[in-house]
Amino acid sequence: MPVSNGPTARTLLLFNHDWDAIGHARVLRGLGHPVDEDGFDLFSFPSNARLAFFDLERWVDRLARRARTRGWTAVASHHEQFGALAAALLAERMGWPGTPVNAILACQHKFFARQVLQQVVPEANVPFALLEAEYGAPVPAGLSYPRFVKPVKAAFSVLAREVRSRDELYRHTRFGAWELWVIRRLVEPFERLSRQRLGPGVPSAHRMLLEQPVHAAQFNLDGYVFAGQLQPIGVVDAIMYPGTQAFMRHQLPTRLPQAVQDRAADVARRFLAAVGFTHGLFNMEFFYDEAQDRLSVIEFNPRMASQYSDLYLRVLGVDLHAIGLALAHGIDPASLPRVVPQAGAAASFVYRQFDPREAVSMPGECEQQAFAQAFPDGLLFRYPKSAGSVARDHKWLGSWRYGIVHLGGSDEVDLRQRCERASTLLGWSAPYAELPGSLVHPSVQDERIAPALSISPAIRT
Repeated sequence: MPVSNGPTARTLLLFNHDWDAIGHARVLRGLGHPVDEDGFDLFSFPSNARLAFFDLERWVDRLARRARTRGWTAVASHHEQFGALAAALLAERMGWPGTPVNAILACQHKFFARQVLQQVVPEANVPFALLEAEYGAPVPAGLSYPRFVKPVKAAFSVLAREVRSRDELYRHTRFGAWELWVIRRLVEPFERLSRQRLGPGVPSAHRMLLEQPVHAAQFNLDGYVFAGQLQPIGVVDAIMYPGTQAFMRHQLPTRLPQAVQDRAADVARRFLAAVGFTHGLFNMEFFYDEAQDRLSVIEFNPRMASQYSDLYLRVLGVDLHAIGLALAHGIDPASLPRVVPQAGAAASFVYRQFDPREAVSMPGECEQQAFAQAFPDGLLFRYPKSAGSVARDHKWLGSWRYGIVHLGGSDEVDLRQRCERASTLLGWSAPYAELPGSLVHPSVQDERIAPALSISPAIRT
C-alpha cells in the first residue's frame, strides 16, 4: 500500500495495542514504511499509572512539537477512550488528513448524539433523557422503569445496563472514592473539549443517560467516509449470552437482509453528515426488530471497530487496518486491493464468567501450544486478572471477560465445530449458549435474549 509521502515520511500510531498492534504489523510488514508509537495501556500496570498525570491537550501539543523533527506525515488511532480524539486533534493541528474533531466529540457525547439523531433520523432513535444527577448524587424521584442507563461518555460497556427500579438505579450509581477518581480522570479530557467545541449548552459528560430498553438482535455496520462520501464495508452480527447484555460472539457473514443493511447505511449517511463526519472509519451499532421491522441506533463509534478487522479480512478479503492507514495519508481506500478470502465464516468468540465464585482456569504453555498447532490461523487473547479487578469488572460490566478466540471456518457449521474443538483444548466452554445443536439467530430467540444497549465492540468489552 503506497502510504509513504517520501523517503523520510513516518506514520505516528497512538495507543497501538491488541488488535491494532496485530493489524498494523500485518499491513506494514514488508512495506518498509517507518512508524513511531505513543500512548499507554489503560489496562496494565505500570503503564496505566500515567492516567494520574495525563493531560490530553498538552500531550497533543508535545506531539505536534515533535512531528517535524520525527518526520511524521500522518497519525492514526482506533482507541476509543483517548486515541481517536487525540489523533483528530493532532491531524487538525498539523493539517494532515483526519476525522474532524467536532465530529468525534459529537459521536462520543451520547446525549448530544441522541439529540442529533432526533433531528435528522428520528425514526431510528429511541426515547432518551438525561439523568439529572451527577455521579453518586441521589436518584431523582418520578422516573419510570425499566430504563437502560449508561454514561454520557464511556467506553468498553462500562456501567451500561438495564435497571428496573429506583433502588436498582441507586445501587448502580454508587461508587467508592477510588472508582470516582478513575471515572473522572477518564472522562475529564473529553469534558473540557466538548464544552469548548460543542458549545456551553452541552450537558456535562459526567452524567448518566437514560434510554428506553430495546429487545432485539444487535448488529454493527462498518464503513468509512472519504471526500465526504460514505462507503459501507459490511455488517457483523453481535450475539449475546442469553439472559444478559454481554457479547458472546461477533460473527460474519451477517444474516441481516440486504435491504435492512441498506437502511442502516442511509441512517449512517444522514447522521454522519449532520455531525460533519467527512473523513475516517466509523462503526454504527444498532438493533433490528424483525417483527416490527424497526431499526434503532445504539451509538456511533467514530473509529474502526478493531476487533472486526480480522473477521473482514478472513471473509471478505478487506483489511480495515489498511483502510485506516490509507485514510490517514489521504489515500482513497477504494484504490486498495482486496485479498482472497480464506474463510466462508469467521467469529470473535468471547469467553466470560458471570458468577465471581466460578473457577476459571487460564490455559498454560502446553494448552496454548496445542491450540496454536491445531489452529495455526487462530488468534488467542487471555485476560487474567486479580480478584479485585474481577470484582470491579462484575460491578461495572456484569461479567469478567477472561478470553477471546478468533477462528474462521468453511461455513457456519464448520466454524462452530472448530470453536468447540479449540475451546476443549483451552479448557474453556465454547461460547455457543443457544439450544444444543442450534444455530438459530437471536432475533428469533427473543425469550432468551435480554435487552442490550451501548455495548462497544472495542477489545476491552
